[in-house]
Amino acid sequence: MDNENRNLKAYITYLREIKQFSPHTLRAYNQDLCQFFHFFHDKKIPLDRLGIREYIAALYEKSKNPATLARKIYAVKSYFAYLLEGGSIQRNPFDGISAPKIPKHIPHILTERDMLRFLDALPERTWLELRNKAIFEFLYATGLRVSELANLKLADLNVSDRLARVLGKGRKERIVPFNETARDTLLRYRQETDQRFAPAQAREHVFLNARGGPITSRSIERILRQMFSQLMDSHQSVYPHLFRHSFASHLLQRGANLRVIQELLGHTSLSTTEKYTSLDYSHLLDTYKKFHPRSQT
Repeated sequence: MDNENRNLKAYITYLREIKQFSPHTLRAYNQDLCQFFHFFHDKKIPLDRLGIREYIAALYEKSKNPATLARKIYAVKSYFAYLLEGGSIQRNPFDGISAPKIPKHIPHILTERDMLRFLDALPERTWLELRNKAIFEFLYATGLRVSELANLKLADLNVSDRLARVLGKGRKERIVPFNETARDTLLRYRQETDQRFAPAQAREHVFLNARGGPITSRSIERILRQMFSQLMDSHQSVYPHLFRHSFASHLLQRGANLRVIQELLGHTSLSTTEKYTSLDYSHLLDTYKKFHPRSQT
């Protein structure tokens, strides 16, 4: 049991320090592995192929969600792969065990008309309203994940060239362009921010809450629901990731290259920090300007 705990602790440390997994994923993996160990301890059965099949059958009984089942199986399988690579075991008992296939869902999107109608209807009389407009313009302009936007730093923006350096999943860095509408709104928001909070105050993040601290992803989601319901007179379920899906879909619908969209979304890394100042991103900017709806206004 002590050896098991040591191995589990070492594995979670490896995922955090080397693989750069998020705290949410680390909690899920730790929970999945503890559940796995408890199953075998409670049942007092050997950890062999028959025992693993019994464990998977028990998972199926508790949950019919293929994504959850796949994650739980992968978490344990990768744990044993880690032990095998480190020489702690001679073979992976999960070799040959496959996870259930996860059905592909077509993402929900907003139409171009509804997206632009919402963005154009956003008020900007107060600092909070201008901040909200800057947030949603920037989400649609870049296709960022809401967590990426909430963590965006002032040092990551190149406003003159309309480029943002984004730290995505797995701490992979990419460069994302944004349009003139987003830039102009962002500049007005930053001017108001300098008046609201003393410029001398150390501010690291771009998007702030009312107290001057970084805004949270949850707050952005709450604001979006309130503003969309109010401005669009709609009870449609909306969430920040809808902007990311819509961003990609609208570019594709207008004929943008899929490879470029993958780069913009961060599915593959564009560059490292030093390449940020040396690489030529004209192919990205040209495609972006040609196909993004906001770049044609």
